[in-house]
Amino acid sequence: MNTTTYSLSELQTDSATQLHYRQRLPAPAKPTKLLVLLHGVGGNETNLLNLADGIDPDTLVVLARGPLQLGGPQFAWFQVRFTPTGPQISPEQAESSRTLLITLLQQLQQQHGIAASQTVLAGFSQGGIMSASVALSSPASLKGFGLLSGRILPELEPVLASKERLANLTVFLSHGEQDNTLPVQWAHRSDALLTQLGVAHSLRLYAMDHGISAAMQKDFVEWLAR
Repeated sequence: MNTTTYSLSELQTDSATQLHYRQRLPAPAKPTKLLVLLHGVGGNETNLLNLADGIDPDTLVVLARGPLQLGGPQFAWFQVRFTPTGPQISPEQAESSRTLLITLLQQLQQQHGIAASQTVLAGFSQGGIMSASVALSSPASLKGFGLLSGRILPELEPVLASKERLANLTVFLSHGEQDNTLPVQWAHRSDALLTQLGVAHSLRLYAMDHGISAAMQKDFVEWLAR
């Protein structure tokens, strides 16, 4: 069992996208795998460090910050309003963040000599939404993605990759059964869409509200190891 105590690096800026991020420390001298973690709306890059506990120390873990500042240390990947008919997003901002994240993955892979086949993008809530958006539109950029208490945007449909291009993807799909922010129906919709697209995945539900439980974290780390 890995008992290393991890901390976060100073804030860094990617020159191509101007996205800010931190790395898990100690970082491997010669990483063989890359995990990029994305926070939810109103969070920041420090939120998901605990999610990296137990992950192979040879993995470079990068925690990215959303480009939109909502006030203080609160950031987002796109603006969203929760209405009686469901979440209403800024599609332009979501699209901008999608393309920025694809470029960020390419930059990190080139910088550290890590293959796309050894790269995973995962996130909580809006971060999970962005992970799905990147992977399902640009599957050559990575091996898999983690959708933790998130959803797949209906607005993504015009840029979805073909079933043939998606064939090698794997997905960790998880959600709280009592989620009051993004009801569990969104997880069932994601499950159905991934099945329709032929993407390997399984839906894992937990007795919890909107968040990441210890059980979800454990299952994610085990999935990542496989």
